[in-house]
Amino acid sequence: MTDNITSVGGGSRPETGVSALKGRTGAGAPAETRGRTTIADGVVAKIAGMAAREVPGIYNLGAGMARAFGAMRERVPGTGGGGAVTRGVKVEVGERQAAVDLDVVVEYGVSIVDVAGGVRMNVISAVERMTGLEVVEVNIAVDDVHLPDEEEEQTEPNEGRVR
Repeated sequence: MTDNITSVGGGSRPETGVSALKGRTGAGAPAETRGRTTIADGVVAKIAGMAAREVPGIYNLGAGMARAFGAMRERVPGTGGGGAVTRGVKVEVGERQAAVDLDVVVEYGVSIVDVAGGVRMNVISAVERMTGLEVVEVNIAVDDVHLPDEEEEQTEPNEGRVR
């Protein structure tokens, strides 16, 4: 977990009621500077995962084994599918900065360089806008290319063996 701490006041002379760690305190301080905001690593990972998936040309996130285990996990009752958003996403979050690593699968025929650039722009924009953290890097590993004739097995859960 990380703390995104708001500090108020500049210059070399500290003002009364100003703490570099907690911001200005007291009734006269603006409401947005009173207290501390804590952002969990998982929150940044979810934001980055959703932002990456929004880019055209991204088929899926996660390396082959992670996707295979995730697909099995989703079929087991009671395990939930919440991990699907952060599959293929790793983050390091500091006090004021974050770094993101993504494992992606791209669609066949797209420019990988263009897709990677779009993912970087979208992830940086979303994380910085939603958390206030500075994103120092977004590393992208393209693990696979999805071909048009490759379709993952999709069985109907309500479909029985007998009709």
